Amino acid sequence: MTHSPMSAGRPRPTTAALAAIEFLLLDVDGVLTDGRIWFDPLGEEYKAFHVHDAAGLHYWHRAGGRTGFLSGRGGHSVERRARELGVHDVILRRVDKARAFEVLLARQGLDPARVAYVGDDVVDLPVLRACGFAVTVPEARPDVFAAAHYVTQRSSGFGAVRDVIEELLRARGVWQAVVDKDGRS
Repeated sequence: MTHSPMSAGRPRPTTAALAAIEFLLLDVDGVLTDGRIWFDPLGEEYKAFHVHDAAGLHYWHRAGGRTGFLSGRGGHSVERRARELGVHDVILRRVDKARAFEVLLARQGLDPARVAYVGDDVVDLPVLRACGFAVTVPEARPDVFAAAHYVTQRSSGFGAVRDVIEELLRARGVWQAVVDKDGRS
């Protein structure tokens, strides 16, 4: 599923600034997933994640990048996916994302300019406005586009995170090596 990209509201950071990004922070619902949530008859929550995003996170980690999830929701499926993907920091059930971002920066010893964040809703605006590379998805709420430097080509839950990772790895000059090795180490 691919949409025409909407226009980002802020100028894209320089290639050098993108190459300096150390940490990729991701909202979950509406970014890593398509935003839909399923419940079984027992009340267990289910979400779908895309393998292209998983492969991208693997390439990002292999290139020395760190990752985190920052979500207003939570759930066993998100916790499991974070473990499977080797996500470095997971902050769930936090709707005050500005405060959660401050905690993450302190815990990880990061400058906000060295963080890329992908979010899709107004609750993400404080982090999008504060980070070094603010990214959103085509399905984002209209007010979010103004805070973004970049809008992914692919839809939320269908490889949007992979788009961001490829942009960051290209800025570092290492994406072609991933391609040349067929994605293998």
